[in-house]
Amino acid sequence: MTAPAICWFKRDLRVADHPALARAAALGPVIPLYIVEPEMWAQPDASGRQYAFLAECLDGLREDLAASGLPLVIRVGDAVEVLDAVRATQGAAHLVSHEETGNGWTHARDRRVAAWARGQGVAWHEVPQCGVVRRLQSRDRWQGARDAFMRGPVVPVPGCTPVPGLTGDALPDARALGLDDPCPSRQRGGRHAGLRALESFLSLRGETYTRSMSSPLTGARACSRISPHLAFGTLSVREAVQAGRAAPGGRGADWARAMRSFQARLAWRDHFMQKLEDEPAIEHRCLHPAYEGLRPPVPDAARLAAWARGETGLPFVDACMRSLIATGWLNFRMRAMLMAVASYHLWLDWRATGAVLARYFTDYEPGIHWSQVQMQSGTTGMNTIRIYNPVKQGLDQDPTGAFTRAWVPELAAVPDAYLQRPWEWEGAKGLSGTRYPAPVVDPVAAAKAAKEAVYACRRAHRGDAETARIVGKHASRKRAPRRRPRDAGQLSLDL
Repeated sequence: MTAPAICWFKRDLRVADHPALARAAALGPVIPLYIVEPEMWAQPDASGRQYAFLAECLDGLREDLAASGLPLVIRVGDAVEVLDAVRATQGAAHLVSHEETGNGWTHARDRRVAAWARGQGVAWHEVPQCGVVRRLQSRDRWQGARDAFMRGPVVPVPGCTPVPGLTGDALPDARALGLDDPCPSRQRGGRHAGLRALESFLSLRGETYTRSMSSPLTGARACSRISPHLAFGTLSVREAVQAGRAAPGGRGADWARAMRSFQARLAWRDHFMQKLEDEPAIEHRCLHPAYEGLRPPVPDAARLAAWARGETGLPFVDACMRSLIATGWLNFRMRAMLMAVASYHLWLDWRATGAVLARYFTDYEPGIHWSQVQMQSGTTGMNTIRIYNPVKQGLDQDPTGAFTRAWVPELAAVPDAYLQRPWEWEGAKGLSGTRYPAPVVDPVAAAKAAKEAVYACRRAHRGDAETARIVGKHASRKRAPRRRPRDAGQLSLDL
């Protein structure tokens, strides 16, 4: 009898367009395995909202595998120990999984798995599932390779031979893993929820995508909202790309612009993930080493706590943070603003604040997250420095004040003219203390000091060998447009 192959599901919780499952099915009987790794869920970027989303995704995966005659096997424990136990009891000779561009912990775990596989004579087949290229030699032809992958055929659900008698563990309760993170309005997980979001975006919600994505009020509806489904892999990026290209044409200029923007952001998603694939250290170290030590390595505890709770005294910042805490999602421009305010106005180290946001995002994707955290903190040495004015952002993106008032009800009595700067209102004293805090910093003075410090560092290292190396390794090879598009350089996650 042919030895079975283990199909190790990771961030790819679907059966459609699943090259790893197809490869496993071609090798012999399939053991579909998901490993709940307690140590992974103890990492500082993991949260209960992500685990709850995962549990729903696993429910959907279990149903879809059952339709193919396969029982999903869930095991709890260290990946190497679990894989070795399955190998020993089932005689598995092959391990198949998708390549993963994860955080530093998963990178180290995969190195341990690779060593185990070599030692046990198990062939580990790692298969691409998106446009990220492992061991990329040069960015020069990356875009073409990525686009060719996206044009390839969607892999059909394979016919699979099950291994009889397999049993698994019960999915642990979140609190048993130390996860207690209520998120009352988060998105639901599972492939069916992802397909519904994609279909409603491409047929109805997406028409105003390009002009509505910047505001947290309109972006929540106008954006596709498939980002957590891409992060957990209930949808493949290739499925989303091809569905967008197949969307009905002839619906007017707004739809045409929306579909172009959607495709661009899907491409930039792979672009940013490639950065972490090429240089895993950017999760922990400034991309340009000259920026190490620019900010205090131990962040101001009071400022960090105020920012993380949405209690900075900057109304639009607090509204965005509270919305994120409650929903697990925020449009990209506001994500960038939260990070920039933390890094510039509050002068907090990006590693501490980046971990907070990672836990809050249901759609946390390490490759996008840490690349963007550094980009918005001005530590890459190559990207434009953007210091958002939180008062102006509130006026521009929430002109009626509806979003701010919904999430910061303490400001109900503040006149519209002072909503984004209540400290200038003559009645502001009544807001202090238990009602609403005074600003933790003067936003104008703080921005000025940050700008001077960051630009001084940039001037000192402009054109040096390290900057040239970073540009050569990580910069996009797309020709710059003659006119800079709106939100240029912020194309990542408005999905």
